[in-house]
Amino acid sequence: MTVHPDLRSTSPAARPASPDLLRSAFRHHAAGVAVITASGARPAGFTATSLTSVSADPPMVSFGVGTGSSSWPVLAEAAHIGVHVLRDDQRELAATFARSGADRFAPPTRWRTGPHGVPVLEGVLAWLVCRVAALVPAGDHRLVLAEAVAGGVADDPDGGPLVYHQGRFHTLPPAS
Repeated sequence: MTVHPDLRSTSPAARPASPDLLRSAFRHHAAGVAVITASGARPAGFTATSLTSVSADPPMVSFGVGTGSSSWPVLAEAAHIGVHVLRDDQRELAATFARSGADRFAPPTRWRTGPHGVPVLEGVLAWLVCRVAALVPAGDHRLVLAEAVAGGVADDPDGGPLVYHQGRFHTLPPAS
């Protein structure tokens, strides 16, 4: 079989799958930035780019969390968690919750105790408090499935989302 020259693949050669290959591939995938919070002896939280809407009825979301992360022990025991969609001016907040060893809930982080005792961050585009429905083993992570039980959306329609691409936080141009 002859392939027309214009139809030849320009994709790079195949490599065996590895953690480095997966990380390299996903650097090209732009993702929304969220912060996940939970309450325990101390509040815990982390920055996530794996947040996904799963179902509208019942309203469910999912995200991945590393079992080696400092937040995992609190999340593993939590009945409810907070999901926060960050706005384009919250790069520092995203960086704080991504930083290992940081006191993520110390000033300048603004937060309050929300429904079911979950830490709710102030000034975000949207937030949900969710009941943890399942923790699914997935390699060195757990996939968390959670059903929304309460939440809120910012009144400011001009606030855009924070996105993550190529290892950096970015903003989207204003919607027209």
